[in-house]
Amino acid sequence: MSFFKKLRDKMFRSSDKISEGLEALVAEDAVADKVAKAALPEQARAAIPSVSAPAAGPQPPKPHAPKPGILGRFMGQGPAEAKREFDDAMLESLEELLIEADMGVETALRVTANIAEGRMGRRVSATEIKQALAAEVARILEPVARPMPLYAKRPQVVLVVGVNGSGKTTTIGKLASQFKAAGKSVVIAAGDTFRAAAVEQLQVWGQRAGVPVLTAPEGSDPASLAFDAMTKAQESGADLLLIDTAGRLQNRADLMEELTKIVRVIRKKDPEAPHNTLLVLDATTGQNAVNQVEIFRNLANVSGLVMTKLDGTAKGGVLVALADKFGLPIHAIGVGEQIDDLAAFDPEDFAAALVGVDK
Repeated sequence: MSFFKKLRDKMFRSSDKISEGLEALVAEDAVADKVAKAALPEQARAAIPSVSAPAAGPQPPKPHAPKPGILGRFMGQGPAEAKREFDDAMLESLEELLIEADMGVETALRVTANIAEGRMGRRVSATEIKQALAAEVARILEPVARPMPLYAKRPQVVLVVGVNGSGKTTTIGKLASQFKAAGKSVVIAAGDTFRAAAVEQLQVWGQRAGVPVLTAPEGSDPASLAFDAMTKAQESGADLLLIDTAGRLQNRADLMEELTKIVRVIRKKDPEAPHNTLLVLDATTGQNAVNQVEIFRNLANVSGLVMTKLDGTAKGGVLVALADKFGLPIHAIGVGEQIDDLAAFDPEDFAAALVGVDK
């Protein structure tokens, strides 16, 4: 199964919310027409041709309506798809729909303004709006869709940050396994020494991938573990060192000190380390992900984002808001627990899956 197919199948909560919302916007106009017709005097209604009341007498056979193509059937587009005028009311409703999908107010206003350009006063179908929305989302995401850069430097140190529960530990395991499968030598440092579950989870992934996982007793100094891991990675000639970190935000001063200390210690081994600082975000948190980016940009020099759990939420639009607001590279997205449920970020695939259209 292609990742796009998996993305389409698993992002149904987001795509259904947007797709059904757009179809409802267009349908409102058809309902309004029926209500308006019903409100007319009887003589006026009688003058309006009715498709449900054929004239008396023999009727010539009706030609068969052409069947919609495969794409049309897939998107629910028959030969006479409903349309409505793109007016101020529709523009406002579209804005509200995108805000509810967690695109954020500023991004939603920009996106709808661009979609409205050249369409105001025209009658449009839900399919046309979906395709325009997918194109606009892809345009926003295109500049930030970049794979994590790989350097000739050995070891390349990747510091992974994020709040507890964001999928950080699982993401590290998947990255390690994928890099190992691609022929890279990988070492993992279980730097969240305050959560035994995080360490155990990394050890499981390490066993699956054949990747060493360096641990320390619970409550140990994470910076000391990072230093030891750096030493081992250098001695073994590893290509990549992935360092997990704690994600407690209750006391930001403590977390900032911990991250600062880790960076300070590993720079004794390599003044340029860490070479990447990845922030892992949970899509189910919606707009709270925006706050997390702001916090971690201050706590650590975040170089790129990974978004997880897109299969469990109707808030996938937050990724568009993040791209629009921060412009940070989005390296990968996750839609499940399996190793192949994490893949490089493709803006067109994501836009199509988010809106619920085929490519």
